[in-house]
Amino acid sequence: MRALVVNAGSSSLKLSLLSLPAETGGWERAELVASKTVAAPGARFDREGLQSFLSASSPIDAVGHRVVHGGTEFTDPVLLDKEVVRRLEALSDLAPLHQPKSLRAIEAVSRLLPNVPAVACFDTAFHATIPPAARTYALPSEWRRRWDLRRYGFHGLSHAWAARRVAQLCGQEGAADFRVVTCHLGSGASLAAVKGGRSVDTTMGFTPLEGLVMATRSGSVDPGLVLWLEEHAGMPPSQLASALEHRSGLFGLAGQADMREVLQAEQDGNEEAALAVGVYLHRLRSGIASMAASLGGIDALAFAGGVGENSPAIRRRAAEGLLFLGVKLDLEANENARRDTELTAAGAILRAFVIEAREDLEVARGVQQVLGQ
Repeated sequence: MRALVVNAGSSSLKLSLLSLPAETGGWERAELVASKTVAAPGARFDREGLQSFLSASSPIDAVGHRVVHGGTEFTDPVLLDKEVVRRLEALSDLAPLHQPKSLRAIEAVSRLLPNVPAVACFDTAFHATIPPAARTYALPSEWRRRWDLRRYGFHGLSHAWAARRVAQLCGQEGAADFRVVTCHLGSGASLAAVKGGRSVDTTMGFTPLEGLVMATRSGSVDPGLVLWLEEHAGMPPSQLASALEHRSGLFGLAGQADMREVLQAEQDGNEEAALAVGVYLHRLRSGIASMAASLGGIDALAFAGGVGENSPAIRRRAAEGLLFLGVKLDLEANENARRDTELTAAGAILRAFVIEAREDLEVARGVQQVLGQ
């Protein structure tokens, strides 16, 4: 089976054509046939670029879409039809920056491949296993019943793959008690506590704003601070939302959203950049320790995503604050790490890895699961 994986990002559409062996579990041995990133600024796709790639990729037997939010209804991959798309549209308010882009990608690809079955795979689905104590906000019960106010978690496809790959590398596939903290560190960032391949906690919550400091997102902020700005500074909700999503995080602290530029500015003596890195690392270390507590201990730590895979300095400095958990990196291995590389120092209790983010393989898994091919 040749499956097209569609990943709608903030300003681009990532396309991957995979060849999947037909047997059970064939998605794990999928071969990347072709890939392309199509520009998608604002609300528009480069439709000519999309059509050109699809024409050159024929035949395509199935399509898999990464969709950010499945709510409480979609906790497994699902075959797309008009009714499913309608229900996904109803979830747009929960992820206003991401869900509409996924839906536009579904519409654009379906228009060009109208007779090809398409499957939606959800970032929230991996976290559906989080227990009630970890997913529930201490809010009035009538609010929670009326509006499904709970912690959903995001980046689930990335966390699922990282946890699965680390288990493979440690010879712990299928082990019910294997505990790993996965760190998806990109422009968006989150952590997950995974035991036996199942998510038991994560840092993002009702929206992708909760948790770690990110490129332009604030991460967790005292809700009282937001209410104060609305009441005493007269800041309207739309302005607050825009600032927390687009002008906070590393950008708000250092004026740069790219971690590489922030680290270089810190090295050049910029005090704001130094503060930004300090805040980022403080929140990251605290989050990893919190995830370890949710697991009752930790056997492995995995770094993935643009920063997680490509910043030895962030990995090293994060690990330096986690010695009490048994995290100790081999400095040479960390400095030269490529995809799926072990970083563990000799004698360290806890194993650490860099894992290449392969959301496309998790989507392929969902496609094969739904279509049974």
